[in-house]
Amino acid sequence: MQTRRRVGFCLNDKKRKRMNLEAFVELCRNRGIEVIQIDLNQPIAVQGPFDVIIHKLSDVMVDAEHDSQSQQLLERFEGYTAGHPRTVLLDPLPAMRRLLDRFASYRIMEGLQTAIPGEWVCSPPYMEINSMELSEKQLDRAQRSLPFPIICKTRVAHGSSSHEMSLIFGPAGLWDARPPCVLQSFINHSAVLHKVFVVGGAHFTVERPSLKNFPRGHSDRKTIFFNSHDVSKPESSSHLTALDEEAALPRPPCDDVIAAIVTELRAELGMSLFGVDVIVNTETGRHTVIDINIFPGYEGVPQFFSALLNHIETLLQEKEGACETRGSPEHPTQGGEVESRRVTGTPPLKTSVTPTLPPSATP
Repeated sequence: MQTRRRVGFCLNDKKRKRMNLEAFVELCRNRGIEVIQIDLNQPIAVQGPFDVIIHKLSDVMVDAEHDSQSQQLLERFEGYTAGHPRTVLLDPLPAMRRLLDRFASYRIMEGLQTAIPGEWVCSPPYMEINSMELSEKQLDRAQRSLPFPIICKTRVAHGSSSHEMSLIFGPAGLWDARPPCVLQSFINHSAVLHKVFVVGGAHFTVERPSLKNFPRGHSDRKTIFFNSHDVSKPESSSHLTALDEEAALPRPPCDDVIAAIVTELRAELGMSLFGVDVIVNTETGRHTVIDINIFPGYEGVPQFFSALLNHIETLLQEKEGACETRGSPEHPTQGGEVESRRVTGTPPLKTSVTPTLPPSATP
């Protein structure tokens, strides 16, 4: 008789409730999959074994930088996964660490411009401010290399403070930047953000409100401080998202370009559960990735549960096939090296995709 397949979830209370994990547990049970909620405060080995572990430890990873208890929890998790290499991990911690640092994630986003054929993806100029205070030299460089307006984001891409941003309109406003941070030229996109939610080999695009258009070039306008949650959540209502009457209508995203972006990022990151924030330049129609999110909320994606369950079942089938080939037991406690795609749960999808755009989207 086949051993019951087991999937562990390691999420904080807020994420569990937002995801409605209990409903997903019932769905899995009906498909012969047992779901276990992992308690990091207890030895993980006694809670296992696990075929797959799905987690969002970004808060623990950030807190571990300055909190000894969080560091112990993270070490416990890393120790377990290192000792059980055939347990599929969604998603790998090294990839998540890259996305927690906007300096690293912006380099990934910048690389999309050359990785995807054609001129369909654009990465606006940006600048990393690593020091705790802005210097005169940095201010001068920003003025020369970054067209105004400029959007300022914190370096750390997790936690409530990571949503605190500012829009800077002229040289005097650069003093309002709060380093360490990223400065990037703002792209007019007619107040529409396209949130792309990735689940394994599937992705779903949901439209959200975003910042309205602003005149290009520097001005004496005072810096606007805002929280991105107040602007781009489904229920958001802000004066910052209200387009002026003469503003150009938003351009729709091209499905081929979105698919190319997802394919490239899936291969680059080796991740299965992530979100991509995309805007479309109102003037040129070129697409810009402005953020990559770890295990997002999937609000507005009714297919999320079914897509996640399908992905889990695909991983389990691959794992069972590998175990049969190697003659390994279903739940080994130790093992040798495992192919990268089974450990991360993501197949190597690094392929060249040339988007086919309609005439209206041609840059």
